[in-house]
Amino acid sequence: MGIFSRKNNESATTTATLPVDPALAALTGEYTIDPAHSSIGFTVRHAMVTNVRGTFAEHEGSLKLDGSDPGASTASIDVKIASIDTGIGDRDGHLRSGDFFDAEQFPLMTFRSTSAEQLGGDKYRVTGDLTIKDVTKPLSIDLEFNGTATDVYGNERVGFEGSAEILRSAWGLTWNAALETGGVMVSDKVKLNFDISAIKNAA
Repeated sequence: MGIFSRKNNESATTTATLPVDPALAALTGEYTIDPAHSSIGFTVRHAMVTNVRGTFAEHEGSLKLDGSDPGASTASIDVKIASIDTGIGDRDGHLRSGDFFDAEQFPLMTFRSTSAEQLGGDKYRVTGDLTIKDVTKPLSIDLEFNGTATDVYGNERVGFEGSAEILRSAWGLTWNAALETGGVMVSDKVKLNFDISAIKNAA
């Protein structure tokens, strides 16, 4: 079941005559990301030999799903940098500092979608603008649609999970230290991880 625009070889005329999938149309509406049941995190190679994982505990966002015109669906996410958590207080403090995110001067990391497409089945790619510090660059996030459900409180939910890779240096996160054995302390490549549960807003 597609949520975003579908890639196919059919003509625009043929596509326009296709009936709207009732299940897809039922998803139409605005949704609020539920931070208590969502996770936004990252994985980065440390000292060339292991991975450090972390999350941002505080974030908020919204989705707008359009079942009649899936390509018009949008996503918006704001992440509070100061909420970074890798499980080590000293490391978290360093990440908040001017060496990395400079959370005091740049408190938010934001994503605003500009387009979305279906890659096949329940797999999608959402493209938009990622802003870290004072740098904005395009980012594509590959997502899998996990389905819909009505929870015990009567909330209509949708779920997605996915990831994207960035080079942190492209957003001005350039701090590093050389290792005696060669290589550097922190990899430039960072994997961003998304596990999203969103609740449909009341009409």
